[in-house]
Amino acid sequence: MVILITGGARSGKSFYAEGRALAMPGAPHYIATAEAGDAEMAARIAAHRARRGPDWKVAEVPLDLPGALEATDGAGARLVDCLTLWLSNLMLADMNVAEETARLLAVARHQAAPVLFVSNEVGMGIVPDNALARRFRDEAGRLNQGIAALADEVQFVVSGYPMRVK
Repeated sequence: MVILITGGARSGKSFYAEGRALAMPGAPHYIATAEAGDAEMAARIAAHRARRGPDWKVAEVPLDLPGALEATDGAGARLVDCLTLWLSNLMLADMNVAEETARLLAVARHQAAPVLFVSNEVGMGIVPDNALARRFRDEAGRLNQGIAALADEVQFVVSGYPMRVK
């Protein structure tokens, strides 16, 4: 089972995804794509850790998300938080986004244990004023569409409330 949980920043999508993963059989895995590049991001990561508590197995995976899914398959649910940070990491590392996305989609299609992907919806605002931001928005849209197409379920979270899209 693949579930995509998307929404805007601070919409409650991570909290919702954590509850869904905890309700599934087995010990949940939290696959974190964020890196603490500054004090503000370190504080965000610490807040997420404190909220989750000790029931989670955690893997910090900024780049090799397909490898992390393969390595954790067969146990409990895996919560990937989040795809847009993973995309940022790929772009900053000058990796081939299309190839890495294709690799992720191929791996996600064949998982035995559930995978919940959290991703920001970034295409609902104004058109960015620079090429890098436009590329990020476009790549995020393609990534979200790819995951949504193979997902068994898609939830859009608004102000803490999920709405089933698929």
